[in-house]
Amino acid sequence: MKWLLYALPALAFAALAAILFGALRHEEKVAGDVLPSALIGKRVPRLDLPPLDGNTQGFGPRELAQGHVIVINVFASWCAPCHSEAPVIAKLAGRADFAFYGLVQKDSPAKIRAFLAEAGNPFARIALDADGRASIEWGVYGVPETFVVDGHGIVRARIVGEITEDVLEHQLLPAVAAAKAL
Repeated sequence: MKWLLYALPALAFAALAAILFGALRHEEKVAGDVLPSALIGKRVPRLDLPPLDGNTQGFGPRELAQGHVIVINVFASWCAPCHSEAPVIAKLAGRADFAFYGLVQKDSPAKIRAFLAEAGNPFARIALDADGRASIEWGVYGVPETFVVDGHGIVRARIVGEITEDVLEHQLLPAVAAAKAL
């Protein structure tokens, strides 16, 4: 009978652990990698973002609603996936079908310039979000994230995570094409 006093707490713990593990697995199946964005279908945040430094231009709602599609990549020099995606996004420099802007999250201009010197600079404009306020307004969960904005300043797509060749081919470029059609 003494063994029951020792076994009951262990069995209760095992049962609780199994229930919690099951709940986590169920949540993973329901949510997956989808992170909701309140901005899809809405105007870009009303923030005029300062330029990274004197060698580039910032942007705001006016620049994001000038009749052409714009892709905004939120990145930082301290972000490992940003380094991994750099060769892929370098291919987006100077494209005629959309403009490619960068939004630097909580980083210094010197570190970003070093990062871009190493990885290449595909961005037509680069804005600095030094305090993270712009990232909050855009609903950024973490870097890298990429947004597609149509010619009217409406956010049409959001891609969370690294832009790989597969993501470029199956998510980003189709989102650009869809935004152009609007």
